[in-house]
Amino acid sequence: MDLASAEHLLNMHPTPMEVICYHCQQSAEKYLKSYLVLRGKNPPKTHDLDELCKLCSETHDGFGKIADHCSDLTAYGVQTRYPMGLTLEERDTSQALNGAREIREFILALAAELAG
Repeated sequence: MDLASAEHLLNMHPTPMEVICYHCQQSAEKYLKSYLVLRGKNPPKTHDLDELCKLCSETHDGFGKIADHCSDLTAYGVQTRYPMGLTLEERDTSQALNGAREIREFILALAAELAG
């Protein structure tokens, strides 16, 4: 629901860019953790998508494909929730949405392979 929420929030004016980016990070985090669970691993309690991506790559070497998206989205898990002077632009929101979508599609494809 995080990615769907982020996409829905695009229709608000003014656009809540920080909230959209936060939901994109949350979506990616949940997909990565769900992949770990699918592989029988207990995911760590972290918001660090780089760490989660590295753990996932221990079971499949294709995670390098989404590593940059994970790095880009990691900051939105904490920085957008606390006033730290983070300034986001429309481009940041667009990149966050695209990254979250690519992570979702990559994980869903792997899950389908495992199920098939």
